[in-house]
Amino acid sequence: MKVSTQLMYAGNPREAADQVVALESAGLDTVWVAEAYGFDSPTLMGYLAAKTETVEIGSAILNVYSRTPGALAQTAAGLDNVSGGRAILGLGASGPQVIEGWHGLPYERPLGRTREVVEIVRAAIRRETLRYDGLVFTLPLPADQGLGLGKPLKMLTKPERPSIPVYIAALGQKNVAATAEYADGWLPFLFAPERSGDVWGDALAAGAAKRPDDLGPLEICAGGMLSIGDDVKGMLDFARPMFALYIGGMGAKGKNFYNDLACQYGYEEEAAKIQELYLGGNKRDAEALVPVDLLEMCNLVGPATYVRERIAAFREAGVTNLQVMPVPADGGDPAGLVSRVKEWVS
Repeated sequence: MKVSTQLMYAGNPREAADQVVALESAGLDTVWVAEAYGFDSPTLMGYLAAKTETVEIGSAILNVYSRTPGALAQTAAGLDNVSGGRAILGLGASGPQVIEGWHGLPYERPLGRTREVVEIVRAAIRRETLRYDGLVFTLPLPADQGLGLGKPLKMLTKPERPSIPVYIAALGQKNVAATAEYADGWLPFLFAPERSGDVWGDALAAGAAKRPDDLGPLEICAGGMLSIGDDVKGMLDFARPMFALYIGGMGAKGKNFYNDLACQYGYEEEAAKIQELYLGGNKRDAEALVPVDLLEMCNLVGPATYVRERIAAFREAGVTNLQVMPVPADGGDPAGLVSRVKEWVS
Protein backbone atom coordinates (compact mmCIF):
# COMPACT_ATOMS: atom_id res chain seq x y z
CA MET A 1 0.00 0.00 0.00
CA LYS A 2 1.29 3.45 -0.96
CA VAL A 3 0.78 6.65 1.03
CA SER A 4 -0.32 9.90 -0.58
CA THR A 5 -1.61 13.35 0.30
CA GLN A 6 -3.56 16.03 -1.51
CA LEU A 7 -2.85 19.71 -1.98
CA MET A 8 -6.16 21.53 -1.91
CA TYR A 9 -7.04 24.69 -3.82
CA ALA A 10 -7.59 26.82 -0.70
CA GLY A 11 -4.91 28.78 1.11
CA ASN A 12 -1.46 29.29 -0.40
CA PRO A 13 -0.71 26.39 -2.76
CA ARG A 14 2.99 27.22 -3.04
CA GLU A 15 3.46 27.07 0.73
CA ALA A 16 1.66 23.73 0.83
CA ALA A 17 3.84 22.45 -2.01
CA ASP A 18 6.99 23.46 -0.13
CA GLN A 19 5.97 21.09 2.68
CA VAL A 20 5.90 18.14 0.28
CA VAL A 21 9.71 17.96 0.31
CA ALA A 22 9.65 16.96 4.00
CA LEU A 23 6.78 14.55 3.40
CA GLU A 24 8.74 12.94 0.57
CA SER A 25 11.67 12.36 2.92
CA ALA A 26 9.21 10.78 5.37
CA GLY A 27 8.15 8.22 2.76
CA LEU A 28 5.29 9.87 0.89
CA ASP A 29 4.69 8.06 -2.39
CA THR A 30 2.22 10.33 -4.19
CA VAL A 31 1.00 13.92 -4.03
CA TRP A 32 -2.31 14.90 -5.65
CA VAL A 33 -2.98 18.48 -6.78
CA ALA A 34 -6.56 19.73 -6.85
CA GLU A 35 -7.85 22.44 -9.17
CA ALA A 36 -11.66 22.99 -9.21
CA TYR A 37 -11.98 26.71 -9.95
CA GLY A 38 -8.88 27.73 -8.01
CA PHE A 39 -5.33 27.89 -9.37
CA ASP A 40 -4.63 25.44 -12.19
CA SER A 41 -2.96 22.25 -11.02
CA PRO A 42 -0.38 21.73 -13.83
CA THR A 43 1.51 24.88 -12.80
CA LEU A 44 1.86 23.64 -9.23
CA MET A 45 2.65 20.12 -10.46
CA GLY A 46 5.56 21.51 -12.47
CA TYR A 47 6.76 23.37 -9.39
CA LEU A 48 6.56 20.13 -7.39
CA ALA A 49 8.51 18.29 -10.08
CA ALA A 50 11.39 20.71 -9.62
CA LYS A 51 11.24 20.56 -5.82
CA THR A 52 11.04 16.77 -5.38
CA GLU A 53 12.91 13.69 -6.56
CA THR A 54 10.86 10.53 -6.06
CA VAL A 55 7.23 11.35 -5.21
CA GLU A 56 4.58 10.69 -7.87
CA ILE A 57 2.73 13.86 -8.89
CA GLY A 58 -0.91 13.50 -9.87
CA SER A 59 -3.70 15.84 -10.90
CA ALA A 60 -6.82 15.33 -8.84
CA ILE A 61 -8.48 16.33 -10.96
CA LEU A 62 -8.29 17.93 -14.39
CA ASN A 63 -11.81 18.07 -15.78
CA VAL A 64 -12.52 16.63 -19.22
CA TYR A 65 -14.37 19.70 -20.52
CA SER A 66 -12.16 22.78 -20.28
CA ARG A 67 -9.13 21.29 -22.05
CA THR A 68 -9.17 19.38 -25.31
CA PRO A 69 -7.86 15.80 -25.33
CA GLY A 70 -4.84 17.06 -27.24
CA ALA A 71 -4.12 19.71 -24.58
CA LEU A 72 -4.52 17.13 -21.81
CA ALA A 73 -2.08 14.82 -23.59
CA GLN A 74 0.44 17.65 -23.98
CA THR A 75 0.09 18.57 -20.31
CA ALA A 76 0.48 14.99 -19.10
CA ALA A 77 3.47 14.35 -21.35
CA GLY A 78 5.12 17.63 -20.35
CA LEU A 79 4.67 16.95 -16.65
CA ASP A 80 5.96 13.42 -17.07
CA ASN A 81 9.07 14.79 -18.76
CA VAL A 82 9.95 17.46 -16.21
CA SER A 83 9.31 15.02 -13.35
CA GLY A 84 11.36 12.23 -14.90
CA GLY A 85 8.42 9.87 -15.34
CA ARG A 86 6.50 10.60 -12.13
CA ALA A 87 3.25 12.06 -13.51
CA ILE A 88 -0.23 10.66 -12.99
CA LEU A 89 -3.12 12.07 -14.99
CA GLY A 90 -6.17 12.28 -12.74
CA LEU A 91 -9.28 13.12 -14.72
CA GLY A 92 -12.96 13.59 -13.97
CA ALA A 93 -16.17 15.15 -15.20
CA SER A 94 -16.32 17.62 -12.28
CA GLY A 95 -19.91 18.92 -11.99
CA PRO A 96 -22.34 21.18 -13.82
CA GLN A 97 -21.88 24.14 -11.47
CA VAL A 98 -18.17 24.34 -12.25
CA ILE A 99 -18.31 23.36 -15.92
CA GLU A 100 -21.25 25.58 -16.82
CA GLY A 101 -20.65 28.33 -14.25
CA TRP A 102 -16.87 28.77 -14.38
CA HIS A 103 -16.01 27.43 -17.85
CA GLY A 104 -19.25 28.31 -19.65
CA LEU A 105 -19.53 24.91 -21.30
CA PRO A 106 -22.57 22.59 -21.39
CA TYR A 107 -22.31 19.63 -19.01
CA GLU A 108 -23.11 16.96 -21.58
CA ARG A 109 -22.20 13.29 -22.02
CA PRO A 110 -19.86 13.13 -18.98
CA LEU A 111 -19.31 9.35 -19.18
CA GLY A 112 -18.84 9.14 -22.92
CA ARG A 113 -16.68 12.24 -22.98
CA THR A 114 -14.39 10.85 -20.26
CA ARG A 115 -13.91 7.57 -22.11
CA GLU A 116 -13.12 9.31 -25.40
CA VAL A 117 -10.70 11.70 -23.71
CA VAL A 118 -8.80 8.79 -22.17
CA GLU A 119 -8.62 6.93 -25.48
CA ILE A 120 -7.33 9.97 -27.36
CA VAL A 121 -4.84 10.94 -24.63
CA ARG A 122 -3.39 7.44 -24.53
CA ALA A 123 -3.05 7.34 -28.32
CA ALA A 124 -1.39 10.77 -28.35
CA ILE A 125 1.15 9.78 -25.68
CA ARG A 126 1.96 6.66 -27.71
CA ARG A 127 2.73 9.14 -30.53
CA GLU A 128 0.10 7.67 -32.79
CA THR A 129 -1.23 9.80 -35.60
CA LEU A 130 -4.54 10.99 -34.22
CA ARG A 131 -7.57 9.79 -36.12
CA TYR A 132 -10.68 9.46 -34.00
CA ASP A 133 -14.37 9.19 -34.80
CA GLY A 134 -16.41 9.36 -31.61
CA LEU A 135 -19.72 10.69 -30.43
CA VAL A 136 -18.05 13.69 -28.79
CA PHE A 137 -14.72 14.12 -30.60
CA THR A 138 -13.77 13.76 -34.24
CA LEU A 139 -10.10 14.12 -35.18
CA PRO A 140 -9.24 15.69 -37.51
CA LEU A 141 -12.24 18.01 -37.58
CA PRO A 142 -14.50 17.08 -40.54
CA ALA A 143 -14.02 19.03 -43.74
CA ASP A 144 -17.46 20.62 -43.45
CA GLN A 145 -16.51 22.22 -40.13
CA GLY A 146 -14.10 25.06 -39.61
CA LEU A 147 -11.85 25.76 -42.58
CA GLY A 148 -11.64 22.12 -43.60
CA LEU A 149 -7.85 22.18 -43.29
CA GLY A 150 -7.34 19.85 -40.33
CA LYS A 151 -4.99 16.91 -40.89
CA PRO A 152 -3.99 13.91 -38.76
CA LEU A 153 -1.06 14.78 -36.49
CA LYS A 154 1.06 13.01 -33.93
CA MET A 155 2.77 14.52 -30.91
CA LEU A 156 5.78 16.52 -32.00
CA THR A 157 7.90 15.72 -28.92
CA LYS A 158 8.76 12.22 -27.73
CA PRO A 159 7.14 11.57 -24.32
CA GLU A 160 9.15 10.34 -21.35
CA ARG A 161 7.04 7.15 -21.25
CA PRO A 162 4.71 5.59 -23.82
CA SER A 163 2.03 5.27 -21.15
CA ILE A 164 1.11 7.57 -18.27
CA PRO A 165 -1.24 6.24 -15.55
CA VAL A 166 -4.78 7.59 -15.87
CA TYR A 167 -6.93 7.77 -12.75
CA ILE A 168 -10.63 8.67 -12.85
CA ALA A 169 -12.62 10.44 -10.13
CA ALA A 170 -15.99 8.67 -10.08
CA LEU A 171 -18.89 8.11 -7.70
CA GLY A 172 -21.89 7.10 -9.82
CA GLN A 173 -22.51 3.45 -10.64
CA LYS A 174 -21.99 3.69 -14.41
CA ASN A 175 -18.94 5.90 -14.03
CA VAL A 176 -17.34 3.58 -11.45
CA ALA A 177 -18.00 0.57 -13.67
CA ALA A 178 -16.38 2.37 -16.61
CA THR A 179 -13.42 3.35 -14.44
CA ALA A 180 -12.92 -0.25 -13.36
CA GLU A 181 -13.03 -1.25 -17.02
CA TYR A 182 -10.48 1.05 -18.63
CA ALA A 183 -8.67 3.31 -16.12
CA ASP A 184 -5.41 2.62 -14.33
CA GLY A 185 -6.81 3.89 -11.06
CA TRP A 186 -9.91 5.16 -9.27
CA LEU A 187 -10.19 8.30 -7.14
CA PRO A 188 -13.31 8.04 -4.96
CA PHE A 189 -14.09 10.80 -2.45
CA LEU A 190 -15.68 10.59 1.02
CA PHE A 191 -14.79 6.90 0.91
CA ALA A 192 -16.23 4.87 3.80
CA PRO A 193 -14.58 1.42 3.69
CA GLU A 194 -17.34 -0.37 5.59
CA ARG A 195 -20.00 0.88 3.16
CA SER A 196 -18.02 0.85 -0.08
CA GLY A 197 -18.80 -2.74 -1.03
CA ASP A 198 -22.54 -2.20 -0.74
CA VAL A 199 -22.38 0.99 -2.79
CA TRP A 200 -19.83 0.13 -5.48
CA GLY A 201 -19.21 -3.61 -5.30
CA ASP A 202 -21.44 -4.55 -8.23
CA ALA A 203 -20.18 -1.67 -10.37
CA LEU A 204 -16.54 -2.54 -9.74
CA ALA A 205 -17.18 -6.19 -10.54
CA ALA A 206 -19.02 -5.33 -13.76
CA GLY A 207 -16.17 -3.12 -14.92
CA ALA A 208 -13.50 -5.61 -13.91
CA ALA A 209 -15.18 -8.28 -16.03
CA LYS A 210 -14.50 -6.14 -19.13
CA ARG A 211 -11.02 -4.99 -18.09
CA PRO A 212 -8.17 -5.71 -20.54
CA ASP A 213 -5.47 -7.95 -19.10
CA ASP A 214 -2.68 -5.56 -20.03
CA LEU A 215 -3.98 -2.88 -17.67
CA GLY A 216 -3.29 -4.86 -14.53
CA PRO A 217 -5.35 -4.51 -11.35
CA LEU A 218 -7.26 -1.30 -10.70
CA GLU A 219 -5.46 0.98 -8.25
CA ILE A 220 -7.69 2.68 -5.67
CA CYS A 221 -6.66 5.87 -3.88
CA ALA A 222 -8.75 6.91 -0.87
CA GLY A 223 -8.40 8.02 2.72
CA GLY A 224 -8.93 11.05 4.93
CA MET A 225 -7.65 13.14 7.80
CA LEU A 226 -4.82 11.56 9.79
CA SER A 227 -4.32 12.35 13.47
CA ILE A 228 -2.80 9.95 16.00
CA GLY A 229 -3.11 10.17 19.77
CA ASP A 230 -5.02 8.97 22.81
CA ASP A 231 -7.19 12.09 22.98
CA VAL A 232 -7.65 13.28 19.40
CA LYS A 233 -11.25 12.32 18.57
CA GLY A 234 -12.14 15.99 18.77
CA MET A 235 -9.94 16.56 15.73
CA LEU A 236 -12.74 15.06 13.64
CA ASP A 237 -14.57 18.37 14.03
CA PHE A 238 -11.97 19.91 11.72
CA ALA A 239 -13.34 17.67 8.96
CA ARG A 240 -16.93 18.82 9.43
CA PRO A 241 -16.71 21.94 7.20
CA MET A 242 -15.42 19.92 4.24
CA PHE A 243 -18.04 17.19 4.63
CA ALA A 244 -20.81 19.78 4.96
CA LEU A 245 -19.50 21.65 1.92
CA TYR A 246 -19.56 18.58 -0.30
CA ILE A 247 -22.75 16.97 1.00
CA GLY A 248 -24.61 20.24 1.28
CA GLY A 249 -23.14 22.75 -1.11
CA MET A 250 -21.17 21.07 -3.89
CA GLY A 251 -24.02 21.09 -6.36
CA ALA A 252 -27.70 21.98 -6.56
CA LYS A 253 -30.61 20.01 -5.15
CA GLY A 254 -31.05 16.90 -7.24
CA LYS A 255 -27.58 17.29 -8.78
CA ASN A 256 -25.11 16.79 -5.95
CA PHE A 257 -23.10 13.58 -6.34
CA TYR A 258 -21.78 13.72 -2.77
CA ASN A 259 -25.24 14.17 -1.31
CA ASP A 260 -26.32 11.13 -3.32
CA LEU A 261 -23.39 9.20 -1.89
CA ALA A 262 -24.30 10.12 1.70
CA CYS A 263 -27.80 8.81 0.98
CA GLN A 264 -26.36 5.58 -0.40
CA TYR A 265 -24.35 5.22 2.80
CA GLY A 266 -27.64 5.30 4.70
CA TYR A 267 -27.77 8.95 5.80
CA GLU A 268 -30.75 10.11 3.73
CA GLU A 269 -32.32 12.22 6.46
CA GLU A 270 -29.06 13.82 7.53
CA ALA A 271 -28.02 14.52 3.93
CA ALA A 272 -31.29 16.28 3.18
CA LYS A 273 -31.04 18.48 6.27
CA ILE A 274 -27.37 19.29 5.67
CA GLN A 275 -28.13 20.35 2.11
CA GLU A 276 -31.13 22.44 3.13
CA LEU A 277 -29.16 24.26 5.80
CA TYR A 278 -26.04 24.73 3.69
CA LEU A 279 -27.83 26.09 0.66
CA GLY A 280 -29.80 28.35 2.99
CA GLY A 281 -26.60 29.91 4.29
CA ASN A 282 -26.57 28.12 7.66
CA LYS A 283 -23.20 26.47 7.22
CA ARG A 284 -22.39 26.04 10.91
CA ASP A 285 -25.69 24.26 11.56
CA ALA A 286 -25.06 22.06 8.52
CA GLU A 287 -21.61 21.14 9.83
CA ALA A 288 -23.04 20.15 13.20
CA LEU A 289 -25.33 17.60 11.52
CA VAL A 290 -22.56 15.62 9.82
CA PRO A 291 -22.82 12.18 11.49
CA VAL A 292 -19.91 11.31 13.78
CA ASP A 293 -19.80 7.71 12.59
CA LEU A 294 -19.47 8.91 8.98
CA LEU A 295 -16.52 11.09 10.00
CA GLU A 296 -14.98 8.15 11.83
CA MET A 297 -15.33 5.80 8.85
CA CYS A 298 -13.88 8.23 6.31
CA ASN A 299 -10.89 9.38 8.37
CA LEU A 300 -8.01 7.98 10.42
CA VAL A 301 -8.23 9.75 13.77
CA GLY A 302 -7.55 8.13 17.14
CA PRO A 303 -4.96 6.15 19.12
CA ALA A 304 -2.25 4.32 17.18
CA THR A 305 -3.98 0.93 17.53
CA TYR A 306 -7.25 2.40 16.23
CA VAL A 307 -5.58 4.13 13.27
CA ARG A 308 -3.93 0.83 12.34
CA GLU A 309 -7.39 -0.76 12.40
CA ARG A 310 -8.66 1.97 10.07
CA ILE A 311 -5.73 1.34 7.72
CA ALA A 312 -6.66 -2.35 7.70
CA ALA A 313 -10.27 -1.42 6.89
CA PHE A 314 -9.18 0.68 3.90
CA ARG A 315 -6.90 -2.12 2.74
CA GLU A 316 -9.70 -4.67 3.08
CA ALA A 317 -11.91 -2.41 0.94
CA GLY A 318 -9.34 -2.57 -1.87
CA VAL A 319 -7.47 0.69 -1.30
CA THR A 320 -3.93 0.47 -2.68
CA ASN A 321 -2.91 4.11 -2.12
CA LEU A 322 -3.89 5.50 1.29
CA GLN A 323 -4.50 9.23 0.99
CA VAL A 324 -3.91 11.10 4.25
CA MET A 325 -4.23 14.70 5.35
CA PRO A 326 -1.82 14.79 8.34
CA VAL A 327 -3.02 16.97 11.23
CA PRO A 328 -0.73 16.61 14.28
CA ALA A 329 -2.78 16.93 17.47
CA ASP A 330 0.10 18.48 19.39
CA GLY A 331 1.17 20.95 16.73
CA GLY A 332 3.98 18.63 15.75
CA ASP A 333 5.46 17.69 12.43
CA PRO A 334 3.12 16.34 9.70
CA ALA A 335 6.08 14.43 8.28
CA GLY A 336 6.25 12.45 11.50
CA LEU A 337 2.69 11.25 11.00
CA VAL A 338 3.41 10.26 7.41
CA SER A 339 6.52 8.38 8.51
CA ARG A 340 4.57 6.36 11.08
CA VAL A 341 1.82 5.44 8.63
CA LYS A 342 4.36 4.58 5.93
CA GLU A 343 6.01 2.16 8.34
CA TRP A 344 2.66 0.56 9.18
CA VAL A 345 1.48 0.10 5.61
CA SER A 346 4.83 -1.31 4.53
